[in-house]
Amino acid sequence: MLAAFFRPVLATSLAASFAASPVFAQVARAPGARFAEMAAIDQAVAQFTGHPIGVPGGAAQPVDRRLRLAACTAPLALGWRAGAHDSVLVRCPDAGGWRLFVPVVVPVAEAAAAPAPPAVQRGEGVTIAMVGDGFSVEQAGEALDPGPLGGWIRVRTGAKADALRGRIVRPGLVEVPVD
Repeated sequence: MLAAFFRPVLATSLAASFAASPVFAQVARAPGARFAEMAAIDQAVAQFTGHPIGVPGGAAQPVDRRLRLAACTAPLALGWRAGAHDSVLVRCPDAGGWRLFVPVVVPVAEAAAAPAPPAVQRGEGVTIAMVGDGFSVEQAGEALDPGPLGGWIRVRTGAKADALRGRIVRPGLVEVPVD
């Protein structure tokens, strides 16, 4: 009985992460449906990327049909997970909605490209932005690792502060998501 209760909770929490800039797409669902249509999510991702499943630029594979995500009443929000465009964030904007990452096939030319130069150097002073749903708080800090734009690094706000993990948004600015 407990397994039946936790199965939908586990499916939605595995797909959770922070939001990207939304682009909206309507996902078809049967009237009275309890779960989102996975084929409709695949179709929305293909429309968002402009490429079908399995080709460079498109989703690496269809969304797992075993997922039981709650049906959304509002249109889905789609956006790139990061500047690398290596996965699409699909989000149900309903209250208590779910989030899902769909990996994208990276074109061979992009995969073989030389790594980007660091946008932040180790020991460099940075602005740390703690970003959550509807708020952002900034504080001066220090980068503990070097990293390129869109890369994840460790930062801290003071010499004795614990390290936080954040994403480099631009040179000198690191965002730390707060859920």
